[in-house]
Amino acid sequence: MATEMKPKKKSIAPDLTKQPPRSPRVRLGGYNLLPRIIDKCRATIGGTNGEYNFACPLDMRFFDFTGIDPKAFKKEVAKGLGDGAILDWVNKRAKNARTQPEIVAWSNWGENRAPLDPEGREYFNELHKKAGPQREDIASWFELLDLDDFVSFGGLA
Repeated sequence: MATEMKPKKKSIAPDLTKQPPRSPRVRLGGYNLLPRIIDKCRATIGGTNGEYNFACPLDMRFFDFTGIDPKAFKKEVAKGLGDGAILDWVNKRAKNARTQPEIVAWSNWGENRAPLDPEGREYFNELHKKAGPQREDIASWFELLDLDDFVSFGGLA
């Protein structure tokens, strides 16, 4: 009796050794960071995260804002769900239920957040010098992340 071979489930994990995750500015359900977090989580599960870390301090801003446990999130992403299903799960499981205006305000704030304390400013300036010291238009963390992602994969600052 011949046994049927099940088709291999196609991985939707991006290979972050070859390309960066989505920009922190990209939004899903109004949340910035969420698509980037999904990319890093999928890549971590798939072993293709490279130098990107899931549940890093920046990711934790999203998890703290929503009240979502990163381990539970990772377990859900591991099911192979699409972005829309993950967003639905986030909206249903968020311990800190937020209105759409609150989500948009939080995302807008995050997009424009810049280091305010001396230690944060020093760290920001170090990273900026490495990625593109001639770029005088880099003022926020998201701008710096986008620049770093771009030059890390061969782009010119």
